Amino acid sequence: MKLQVLRFSSEPDSTSGILMDVSDAYNKKFLAYTIEDEYRDEKIRGETRIPAGTYPVVLREEGGFSARYLKKYGSEFHRGMLWIKDVPGFEWILLHTGNDDSATMGCLIVGNTQESNIVKPKGWVGSSGSNYATTYPYIRDALLKGDKVTIQYVDYDTQANPFTKFKKKATKAEKKVTKVYQPRKGWWN
Repeated sequence: MKLQVLRFSSEPDSTSGILMDVSDAYNKKFLAYTIEDEYRDEKIRGETRIPAGTYPVVLREEGGFSARYLKKYGSEFHRGMLWIKDVPGFEWILLHTGNDDSATMGCLIVGNTQESNIVKPKGWVGSSGSNYATTYPYIRDALLKGDKVTIQYVDYDTQANPFTKFKKKATKAEKKVTKVYQPRKGWWN
């Protein structure tokens, strides 16, 4: 299974994104809206999102989160936290519930709804528990079957111009088309 987090809005206190299953390039599946910590050039503990890249996802049965989720969801549902491993400079990056970036220290928070982090500086995902109840077993079951699960973080939000490599010099025909749609000069402008 190949998961992808597309980060599309980075603000001073949070990062908004979406989580997709991109295993099938022709049939991508939306899983959740996401909130993470903000982008920083230099890491500040509990205030910095993880670097873009592709990481393995495994189940982690140890730790306080796992114990709390086992108590909350029961052993039939909870088989360990979804742990995003091998992140340079970070430990114990998990996928879990929450509502804004105050619920994360580099982890990925999932939800069914989202409010702009331009309006709400800490970002906001709603219905996090109900999203987790569908997203967690979807990924958990793949892991329990023995499938390899990876998650790729894509920084669409911090690229100066993500389309730079597609720029080309305009042809004469393209310049003419552009000129056709330019507003005429008149007394009003």
